Amino acid sequence: MRLSAIDIGSNAARLLISDVTPGWNMQPEFIKVLLVRVPLRLGMEVFDTGVIPEAKTEKLIKTLKAFKLLLDVYEVRYTKICATSAMRDALNSREIIHKVKQVTGMEIHILSGQEEAGLINENHIAETLSSEKSYLYIDVGGGSTELTFISEGKIIFKDSFNIGTIRLLKNQVSEATWNEMKEYLKKNTKGYKKVTAIGSGGNINKIFSLSKRKEGKPLTLDMLKDYYKELSVLSLPQRISLYKLREDRADVIVPALLIYINVMRWADADEIYVPKIGLADGLIHQLYEEITNKNSIAS
Repeated sequence: MRLSAIDIGSNAARLLISDVTPGWNMQPEFIKVLLVRVPLRLGMEVFDTGVIPEAKTEKLIKTLKAFKLLLDVYEVRYTKICATSAMRDALNSREIIHKVKQVTGMEIHILSGQEEAGLINENHIAETLSSEKSYLYIDVGGGSTELTFISEGKIIFKDSFNIGTIRLLKNQVSEATWNEMKEYLKKNTKGYKKVTAIGSGGNINKIFSLSKRKEGKPLTLDMLKDYYKELSVLSLPQRISLYKLREDRADVIVPALLIYINVMRWADADEIYVPKIGLADGLIHQLYEEITNKNSIAS
């Protein structure tokens, strides 16, 4: 079965196409076929003006048209399309969703912060984790950070905070919002087994790639602090040149590191694993379960 998910984030839109096949233990295996990322940066305007301008709307529609052509070429039958923080905040999101539907036939669902945070469980990470530790899943996006805390295989909490890389670049995150996240983490992770972080998002994946760590090995909090010190003193052109970063990655990677570092400090986590899964993966897992449940009811 070939499935796809489109994640319309505050920084970029992503199309993920995956094949789902029965594994050796009859559990489904999800094999990535294609991942395409387009840096739409919807949050740049939204977090300043409260609306997505017409030019960005047209760019979004062109992107979705291109994605639709790829879906046809790859013969994808089922697709899930979701948007996150920028579209949540945009005052004109309803009009945009209507226009996208009219022009492309594609229907966008805006995820709430809670829904976005809950999608981590769709990846079934908890089933593969040791019961000897607690795990904090940290998904840093352009507009928000989603946190899911797992202990003894169970979700203890899931929540979303309006602290994201684009918001930080635009100076749209208050000290009160930082303090809210800090107090929340300290209070809700206290008394549990040692916390290990699990990171998701393009920025932590890029840091992992730069670190040359072997697959499956964690990054340490000290390593993230070192990268933050190195990158934060460089100009944007220097980051692009020295670290071979795209411009739309070079500007957000420093605020992303700040978020990961703070979250890990406040949860008393000194290591972070980077399993290369994200929101789009969770959407595909969710879509597969919806199709499977629907088929089982029909039969």
